[in-house]
Amino acid sequence: MRAHNDMTPAWPSHPGETLKEMLEDRGWTQREFAQKIGRPEQLISNIINGKSGITAETALDFAEAFDMSARFWLDLDSRYRLDVETIHRRERKVG
Repeated sequence: MRAHNDMTPAWPSHPGETLKEMLEDRGWTQREFAQKIGRPEQLISNIINGKSGITAETALDFAEAFDMSARFWLDLDSRYRLDVETIHRRERKVG
């Protein structure tokens, strides 16, 4: 029996949106954050703009910087990817 999940959002939220909000809440620029975690500013920009996802390495860096779980970031990313695929499949069935 296949489970059906009606909780898939109409528009998935990329983890970059959460990152952007967290940086704004702390008053950190993308450049400052990139320097803080020792990663390229372009990576942070790509994540915020939805062009890149969260890898395990990035999740660990973010977790340390924000004093939280790396799993939080990986879960955001995997949920986003699953939501995107679910929406695409739904659209293929309807269209």
